[in-house]
Amino acid sequence: MLGELDSDQIEQLLRSEVVGRIGCHDAGRSYVVPITYAYEGDAVYGHSTEGQKLHMMRANPFVCFEVEQVDDLANWRSVIAWGAFEELAGKDEQRALQLLVNRLMPLLPSVTAHPGAGTHDAEGHAHDTAGRTPVLYRITLSEKTGRFETR
Repeated sequence: MLGELDSDQIEQLLRSEVVGRIGCHDAGRSYVVPITYAYEGDAVYGHSTEGQKLHMMRANPFVCFEVEQVDDLANWRSVIAWGAFEELAGKDEQRALQLLVNRLMPLLPSVTAHPGAGTHDAEGHAHDTAGRTPVLYRITLSEKTGRFETR
């Protein structure tokens, strides 16, 4: 049976998962990339170092976000949402980092894999083990839809 998730089921799926996919588009090119995330309120929080994803989201902040749970090919749930990317700084950046650490740390096999891992410079800014500064961001979701299949 195919069906639509109601708003409570959509929220539950977004809260239960930690890996989703961002779809971004810029200069006639689309890009879909998996991310680890934390979900709170109507926002997805993530982190990244400089690269294609950040470049495209800065140029066009309107993105799509997708997450799914797949038990098997006949039993799955999926949410697709649309929202706006926003790079964070100051207290918002610190709050995002704390959300990510709280959500991801229990799932990580090593301390170097979490968003705050690595070293810190003289101003206290985090760097990963390769010396890159992580960028923390929020995607505020404005529209969400969900589907499922069960047998």
